[in-house]
Parts: sequence; structure tokens; C-alpha cells
Amino acid sequence: MRRIPCGERPGWREIAREAGFTFHTIDGAPYWDESHAYAFSLTEIEEAIEGPSAELHGLCLAFAADAVSDERILASLAIPEAAWDTVRASWLRGDPSLYGRLDFSYGGTGPAKLLEYNADTPTALYESAVFQWLWLEQGLRDGRLPAGSDQFNAIHERLIARLSEIAPPGLVAFAADTSGPEDLGTAGYLQDCAVQAGCDTILLDLAQIGLRADGAFCGPDERAFAALFKLYPWEWAFQDAFGPAVAAAPTRFLEPPWKMVLSNKGLLAHLWAREPGHPNLLPAYFEDDPACASLGACVRKPLLSREGANVEIFSAEGARIAGEAGPYGAEGTIRQGLAELPRFDGRRPLVGAWIVGDAPAGLCIRESDGPITGDGALFVPHLIEPA
Repeated sequence: MRRIPCGERPGWREIAREAGFTFHTIDGAPYWDESHAYAFSLTEIEEAIEGPSAELHGLCLAFAADAVSDERILASLAIPEAAWDTVRASWLRGDPSLYGRLDFSYGGTGPAKLLEYNADTPTALYESAVFQWLWLEQGLRDGRLPAGSDQFNAIHERLIARLSEIAPPGLVAFAADTSGPEDLGTAGYLQDCAVQAGCDTILLDLAQIGLRADGAFCGPDERAFAALFKLYPWEWAFQDAFGPAVAAAPTRFLEPPWKMVLSNKGLLAHLWAREPGHPNLLPAYFEDDPACASLGACVRKPLLSREGANVEIFSAEGARIAGEAGPYGAEGTIRQGLAELPRFDGRRPLVGAWIVGDAPAGLCIRESDGPITGDGALFVPHLIEPA
């Protein structure tokens, strides 16, 4: 794994505009950065990222199968009791999952260490699936990248195939906060994938979702949704007025309610308890577990934190050495052994491995200047160097 300078494509912003990548710059700050890239060997991709991602996802599914029927586990994850039956029924019904993203600390040496599983509402999808692939194709065409370079990226094709497989007959809705360019871009991209999969689709704002008299979720025209993709976390949805209607609704959801079990930092503590010493896991315990004292340098994470909010890093002596503000933590916290993000030229990449269906499908890199990857992290493309 190397960080290599490659220079920006002339006119790449116009290319982005034509490709529909409207959020390459957010609030005047850069988000996409192609002045450099991360290069991997094929062995690193296959053995250090793809293989472990498949194994860890399998472990997560095995945990979910146990968790949905164990009220102690559901309570430990701060899943509201009113949602337990819905989560359980969703799993037992076999509601399919579309996608998720495993985030790792990995720098080319030693095993990749799982930091979290973004299993419910992960973003960075369009830029992973489409725009970094365009970057690779154009770099090869123009001779800016070494001939024979490749990319770990079958995300787009896998999403279309998966939607073709799991979408029910009828209207498939895609909803997000349409005032946010990144959320709108992600939902709009998935809608486009669904269209290519042959689905009848609609894109709408979260505030436009309604409920029909027969219990089906719908849009302003009251046409029932056969399925609804919502870029909106389940823990928020169950707090809303429509939350109680989810259980009896004929509408199916992407991601399904059982994903609440995996989109939770408490998962990390449970995985470690089930697979202690696993090379791709870090020791992790709930905050009230006396075993936390054995961790040394560690990270405290709220169960439901996103984009690094309320994450804190402590030294082996217990001193707080980094932290981010945010609204999370009241729901509970875990402590996880520290696996520092690697440093390349003063920057710190986080490796994200995309899961589509139940298989690894691609990779993304988000790069920060500090030890916690927050919402200001840059998206940097990657390539597989020719042998």
C-alpha cells in the first residue's frame, strides 16, 4: 500500500458535473481529491481486505441470527423494546439486505483491523462505485496511470444485480434529505441502479413519505411503496410518528430493520466476545465491563455515533488525547483497543470495504489529517498496481 502523487485531470470538475457528481466540493471545502491516490498490490486486496471482509460479514450474520432472539443482546445495543418484535420478524422473514460498508485501519502491514460496520445508512457510495472508476479509466486512457492498473470495484454491477434479485413487484421508492447534496446523490444513484435493474421507481424527500389507510407507506400521490430505501437511520425512524406502523406495513425496507443489530458499535464488543483473538478484530467491551481496564490505549465510541461524532481516544495512562464533539453517547458506549490509522505523508487513510448482498464488492479510501475520521475527510481514489 502506497500513497502516490498522480496529479489532477484537466477539467475534472466539468467531468464531475457531466457525471452528476454534484458534491465533490461541500460548503466550499474539497471532498474529492485526486491529486494523489492509494496503490495496492493484488495480494493486499485479496488477502488483507476482500477475504477478511467476507469472513467478518459472515460472523456478523451469525451474530444477527442469535441477537434477534436474545433480549439481553437487543437491550445491550440500546434497541428500543418496542422495536424488538419488528427486528426479529424482519430477520425471520428473510428480508434481504442491499449493502453496507466495513471500515478498517490498514496500512499495508499486518492484518486489517475492523473499526466499525456501517450497515444501515452508509454514504460515499456513488463516488466509490462510479466516479473513482471513471478516474481509473480516464487515467489509463490518458497515460496518467500505469498501464495494466486495476481497481477493486464491482460495486455498480453488483448493486444492479442485487436490486434485480431482491426488489419486489411494484413501486420502489428512494428517500433522503434532498436538501443535502451527498444524501440526495446517494439516493439518486441507487434509484438509477434500480432503474437499470428494471424497477419502477420514485425519488422523494423523507418529509414526503406518508402512510395509507391499509398500512402501506406511500408518496404524495398515495401510491403504495412495495419497497422503500430510506437514507435515514432506523433508531431515528422508530422514534418518529410513523415508527409504530413499520411492523404491520406491507412495505419492505432497504436496509431492513434487522440491520439495527449490525449498525451499532456494540456489535464490536459482541464479536470480540464470540471470536476473541480474531486477527481482524480489536478487543472491545461495553463501558461497564471491568475488562475495559485491560485495554491500555483505547477508543471510546457511542453505540450510535456517525462520522466520528463523540469518539474519544485515550492513552494507555488514561489521558484523553483526541476527541470529537457531537450529540451521541447517552445511549451507551464501548471501549475498543486502539488501532491507529496509518500515516502517509502526514495524512491518515481509512479503508472502507463495500458489501453488496453478502459479498465484498469494492473499496473506498477516506483520508483525514487527524486520528479520527470525521465528516471533513477527503475521498481519495485507489488502484491496484500491475504485477
